[in-house]
Amino acid sequence: MAVSSPATPTPTRPRLSEDWAAVLIGVAVLIAVAAGFRPAIPPLKWDSLKSLSWLVAPAHLINWTILGILSLVFTLVGIFRQEVRLRAFVAGFPIVFALAIAAQMLAGSATASAWGVEYVIFALLLGLLPANLGLVPDWLREAARSEFYVKTGLVIMGATLLFQEIMQAGVLGIIQSVLVVSVVWYVTFRIVRRFHLDDEWAVMLSTAVSICGVSAAIAACGAIQGDRRKLGYVTSTVLIVAVPMIVLQPWIARWLQLSEPVAGAWIGGTLDTTGSVVAASALLGETAMKIGTVVKFSQNVLIGVAAFFLSVWWAMRPQAGAARADRPTVGVIWERFPKFVLGFLAASLVFSFFMDKDLVRETKSTIGSLRTVWFAMGFVSIGLETRFGQLLGMEGGRPFFAFLGGQIFNIFWTLLLAWLVFGGALLS
Repeated sequence: MAVSSPATPTPTRPRLSEDWAAVLIGVAVLIAVAAGFRPAIPPLKWDSLKSLSWLVAPAHLINWTILGILSLVFTLVGIFRQEVRLRAFVAGFPIVFALAIAAQMLAGSATASAWGVEYVIFALLLGLLPANLGLVPDWLREAARSEFYVKTGLVIMGATLLFQEIMQAGVLGIIQSVLVVSVVWYVTFRIVRRFHLDDEWAVMLSTAVSICGVSAAIAACGAIQGDRRKLGYVTSTVLIVAVPMIVLQPWIARWLQLSEPVAGAWIGGTLDTTGSVVAASALLGETAMKIGTVVKFSQNVLIGVAAFFLSVWWAMRPQAGAARADRPTVGVIWERFPKFVLGFLAASLVFSFFMDKDLVRETKSTIGSLRTVWFAMGFVSIGLETRFGQLLGMEGGRPFFAFLGGQIFNIFWTLLLAWLVFGGALLS
């Protein structure tokens, strides 16, 4: 009887983790921009069919196509060494990119801008609609990689959050932001646990309520390597709760006869995105809008800090079933630590202290636009990955009510802080 020789293993591509791929691509984009790469990205603002037709003129469509091709090239630098079906990914990427641009165009309408409805909502809807109608083919699903796109966007975003600007945001704004984030995070975490939900739910919901909604939730999910289905639930919940707040908070501020600084600080500390803060606080006056933007910017800065501490804490927790004494080693902590956080912090430090100030100013607009494109692709992907049927059946609705409890506390706590800090109570 012949003995068959053992099969020779098929060689595989060396793997590159999603986090390192995001860092690699984010750094490559920033180096390209610093070296002179300035894609022609028109501002996606329009108020009539005529201005909309200008945005979709052939010259602009060509520019978007070039940007899409370059984005795909940058993506392939990191994605080809992950477990991905490259042909399907390359086929699906243009669809994800096109939906991301369409979301930004919809958000650029005068009506959407007036109501503070940002591209995040449109991006999710453009993904949710085909996903829940069963219109997402397998090859498109391969390109819907929400965390990968958002992690890359966060690395790029680090270059726009400069230490000097944080200081210019004002001591009062920073004080309020730190007190809002720390206290609201802790209270929301305890509320979530009261609903008998696990720590993954608690971390994502608490971070979403306390910092800045969807982006913060995604950063937290990446820091703890959380369940993407839970992330889809959290992002949907954030948007459902945010829409009525944009309308009601300016009205309540007038009814309470709040001063513009107090009203702006309150709105800036509770609404989830800078655009919604600007839209809502602008209804109350120029001062309210400026203060609201300062407070929101200060909270946005804390995304990286929160992700860093969350990842360290999560990595040091014993795994399920392990004894409490079996703490992970430094090597295990490093293995679990999300590397995109390091990319975010490194980009912020380099652009804050080691780049020519004129170059930083010249590149800020381009970097901001590219960051938004990556974020929009991430939010479209969340929609493509999400099924409402799955969301409605998750944990019997308890995450929604836990989020609502945390947001209600956030509203009252931030109002008190805004009155104490910006109403002069602490300074009198």
